[in-house]
Amino acid sequence: MEDRMQTIQSGKNKKIQIGVIPGHYATNHSHVNFYVDMTSIKTSMKMAKEAARELAVTYANTHVETIICLEGTEILGGFLAEALSQSGINQNEDINLITPELNAVNQMIFRDNTQKKIWGKQVLLLISSASTGKSIGRAVDCLQYYSGKLVAIGAIFSAIREFNGIEVHSLFTDSDLPHYENYLANECPMCKNGQKVDALINSFGYSKL
Repeated sequence: MEDRMQTIQSGKNKKIQIGVIPGHYATNHSHVNFYVDMTSIKTSMKMAKEAARELAVTYANTHVETIICLEGTEILGGFLAEALSQSGINQNEDINLITPELNAVNQMIFRDNTQKKIWGKQVLLLISSASTGKSIGRAVDCLQYYSGKLVAIGAIFSAIREFNGIEVHSLFTDSDLPHYENYLANECPMCKNGQKVDALINSFGYSKL
């Protein structure tokens, strides 16, 4: 698979890059025709810092008290909090960063010691990839349970533009991937054409079949 990877640069900052591999992939929610590799943005200090600066510009006038980091975005979230606190409405503010826990039935929960970082707080939800919006929906349900106020949604890659009236700001969109498609598993044309699934993918990466 790796020999088919193409590099895509951000139109705003060429130091920010993702990799894409065309094929047939299965996620928890759908089948897609591209694997989007965001490993460098989630693990490289230099690229994560550049990416955070770009996202921070979007939220210069949005009051953020807590960033909920999903799908391995903790490093990006840390730099985003730092960038937000350097200028704009959040200048010199201390911004919380937390990650939900998944219980035995795959529900997002927060323990008693971290709930105070959400209760009544202005929350930015940070996710690595949004293809259908289902992961965002699950996080929003969790956030509402703990009485947090969702004020912004940020992503590395998103194929959706908004969720429940809140714009999803992302570093890359499906317009950066020519012919990107996602399908319900039972409606996937690749499956109907007999094309085998190349890999199972989630926020951690891929497992070839």
